[in-house]
Amino acid sequence: MSSGAPRPDRTDRPETLLATEGLRTWFDTDEGVVKAVDDVSFEVRRGRTLGVVGESGCGKSMTSLSIMRLVPRPRGRIAGGTITYHRNGGAAIDITSLDPFGPEMRDLRGNDIAMIFQEPMTSLNPVYSVGDQIMESVRLHQGVGDRQARERAVEMLQLVGIPAPAQRVREYPHQLSGGMRQRVMIAIALSCDPSFLIADEPTTALDVTIEAQILELMQSLQRRLGMAIMFITHDLGVIGEMADEVVVMYAGKIVEHGAVLQIFDQPRHPYTQGLLASRPVIGARRRLRAIDGTVPHLAHLPEGCYFAPRCPHVIEVCEQREPPAFDAGAGHTAKCWLEEDGAGGVPAAAAPDAAANGAADRHRDHDRDRGVGAAPAADDLLLQVRALKKHFPVQRGLLRRTVGWVRAVDGVSFDVAAGETVGLVGESGCGKSTTGRTILRLLQPTAGEVLFRLEGADLDLASLHDHRTLKRVRRELQIIFQDPFSSLDPRMTVRDIIEEPLRAQRLGAPAARHARVDRLLEVVGLNAWQKNRYPHEFSGGQRQRIGIARALAVDPSLLICDEPVSALDVSVQAQILNLLEDLQGELRLTFLFIAHDLSVVEHIADRVLVMYLGRIVEVAPADALYRQPKHPYTEALLKAIPASHPRLERKREPLQGGVPDPAHPPQGCHFHPRCPYATERCAREEPALQPVGGAPDRLAACHHVRELTLAGYH
Repeated sequence: MSSGAPRPDRTDRPETLLATEGLRTWFDTDEGVVKAVDDVSFEVRRGRTLGVVGESGCGKSMTSLSIMRLVPRPRGRIAGGTITYHRNGGAAIDITSLDPFGPEMRDLRGNDIAMIFQEPMTSLNPVYSVGDQIMESVRLHQGVGDRQARERAVEMLQLVGIPAPAQRVREYPHQLSGGMRQRVMIAIALSCDPSFLIADEPTTALDVTIEAQILELMQSLQRRLGMAIMFITHDLGVIGEMADEVVVMYAGKIVEHGAVLQIFDQPRHPYTQGLLASRPVIGARRRLRAIDGTVPHLAHLPEGCYFAPRCPHVIEVCEQREPPAFDAGAGHTAKCWLEEDGAGGVPAAAAPDAAANGAADRHRDHDRDRGVGAAPAADDLLLQVRALKKHFPVQRGLLRRTVGWVRAVDGVSFDVAAGETVGLVGESGCGKSTTGRTILRLLQPTAGEVLFRLEGADLDLASLHDHRTLKRVRRELQIIFQDPFSSLDPRMTVRDIIEEPLRAQRLGAPAARHARVDRLLEVVGLNAWQKNRYPHEFSGGQRQRIGIARALAVDPSLLICDEPVSALDVSVQAQILNLLEDLQGELRLTFLFIAHDLSVVEHIADRVLVMYLGRIVEVAPADALYRQPKHPYTEALLKAIPASHPRLERKREPLQGGVPDPAHPPQGCHFHPRCPYATERCAREEPALQPVGGAPDRLAACHHVRELTLAGYH
């Protein structure tokens, strides 16, 4: 799949399949009317893909639910506008005029328009097999019997690339991987051959390798079936790969609309420019230019341009009147007063400017001076992990007899120096999070050593049983969890959440603890007056800041960051990454940064550990690993990253298959069943992690270390 090949100029204009005109979807709440979708107009043409981007709360998903007539009731309603669908061989249908629960809408929803939801595990029924859930859709909309429906279910599982579909059709959602479950969602959506497919963040929670597989699948199915796709995401790299046209939404409105190359080459709205500049780009290690602030509350919108409070180019008229959609040429429009004169008054900001590049160069020079990325010296080591293992028993029967072991972490060794950021990357199921939790003793190690330097002595946390000492160690070791909403107690105020570890460690008098909470909120970019609020009253990025403040409360020396930005919008992600870098400089923090997004890891890490099926397969300084990976798995991860711009000519090569079952790992090299360079020796003999090319800071576990130079991926 060539994600970055130059797009041909398409002079043909396929007929419109679906169009919205002045669509408004409002909610009546206790705080007033929430205008979730407000005067939205666009067209989706047959066989084309419309990308819809914007931060959470901007109205993307609510627009798609409006099209499907699934707006939550009783408070939600379509307050105005039309949604026109042009059925093949039939008259145009105004979807807003149909009864959401009537036979016409039900027929349209199944046979013509389908939707892939963001989280398959919450969309699939856990008590029904995946085959039954596909069959239900086919029986309901196609009017066929059980036999034909089952045959169709098997056919659809085969179409979406699930191996052994005749067997998988009887399995349940929990028996499938995340990528497999997303494929099942696609199979359900396509089971009745729709003409229009809405994909709502279909790859957000997936590894880059599974994401590449899913996107390749959707593109091939679009070519085969001639579908139109409305692709909703906050990942602009995916938009550059998938979309023909793009609409950018902010606070319920479309603020920019144009062809994908127009959006990437000449973004006209400051919000679009901010989204593009917020992305970490491989090969351009620089401070991210985050968008300040958050999306406004849709019941309390500012006067004038809704983006004005966050805009770096705001002028007086922006705060007084809402801008219309100005024509930027060739069908490109932007709602910005700086476009009023037609000369394109907004400064281009899609690429880093000279000052930013200069700062990045100085940052890299400073890194070289202090030896960042090199193997740490023994005197500097804060954490030493030696042959760490964590195995979970597989138990069956009424007596819970142990019949095997899941080798989640299987002999991991690495060092972390004081003040260093070490990235730990790999697909889901490779053991990254288990490694972090075992180091913290949230899980009891099966074997190995975890040596942590405390007051000049190295304590083995794996064998430490003195609870008083362990409690003292936990002042120095803290964790930032992936999902702040589930890790923050919803019944506690922010002050109580941040103060809790101080009380547990018996640090300070009440007045001192309260002052400490106020200071921590200030450090992470929040206000002290917000301390009496509850977690649900904050945005996702703000909740993550609260989680960081809680982790910093006891002055730790090592923070384990477990996927801290994977669930965040790109703009909020940039804010959090900048915050972590600032805190590291101010507080001399050390990070073990766990992630599956290699662009994020390259941006923040000094050294990178690549993990596969419970083992480290490569260790390298960040710049060297991304420039010249030594292990085929690392190469595959890098090749699966979407190009940063749709003009870049780079072939995105999805890694086939999934991570093997850690209870039954392959013999020899665990990666050999998926490796394009595997030989008989790989299937027979397990490779050791050893220095490559005589460089002590470069390690790889591969029998056939290659000069895997990747060009053009950044």
